[in-house]
Amino acid sequence: MLPPALVASQLVKAYRRGRAVDGVSLTVSRGERVGLLGPNGAGKTTTLLMCLGAVRPDAGTVEILGHRLPRERDRAMRGVGFAAGYLPLPDHMRVIEYLRMFGRLAGLRQPGLAAAAALERFGVAHLARAMGTELSSGQKTLVGIAKAVLHRPDLLVLDEPTASLDPDVALRVRTALCEISATDGTALLVTSHNMVEVERLCERVVFLSAGRVVADGTSAQITEDFGRDDLEEVFLHLAGVREGG
Repeated sequence: MLPPALVASQLVKAYRRGRAVDGVSLTVSRGERVGLLGPNGAGKTTTLLMCLGAVRPDAGTVEILGHRLPRERDRAMRGVGFAAGYLPLPDHMRVIEYLRMFGRLAGLRQPGLAAAAALERFGVAHLARAMGTELSSGQKTLVGIAKAVLHRPDLLVLDEPTASLDPDVALRVRTALCEISATDGTALLVTSHNMVEVERLCERVVFLSAGRVVADGTSAQITEDFGRDDLEEVFLHLAGVREGG
């Protein structure tokens, strides 16, 4: 049996003002679509960065695809894709050249074909010859997502993947991501402030508040446990508790 896509156990990270993450444990199974939610300051980004090995935890462990971080991070990251709206693209390189370069670094035998297929999948094949300086913020986001899936990763981590996209484009992205998860068995770990998007994209939701896991289950289970009508109300409740505390 294959190991889970991600196993994070009792992660802790402290800064001068206190613990940003305080004992977070998170498991993502193969092919599972999980949303990591919480108000600003809840510890989402720090948790995400520790799960990717970009930040070393003060305590706790992380395994990706059976590989223990940080010792086996290079091997682990071969099976991981990451996309976020804040990641820059090269200004003076054509989109197709950038994706081909990444494909070669990922060890793909036909990086050009993989790049063209990824652009087509997200509806931006017409941007293949565009330079980075010619792209809007939304177009850069789509190219970044195309890059993240180029090598058909086993774990796809997405930080606010559709924040800069129009609703119709965001729908296209969600549909494509669900198809990738279903056909390739790719696990998704998604952070977003768009609660509707999370409800439609993710099978399971993990809520953080003040650096701790306060809920873990389906959207229906969590809203019932908190006595709320939807995830947005849960989010607003936790944000209010955070501000009040």
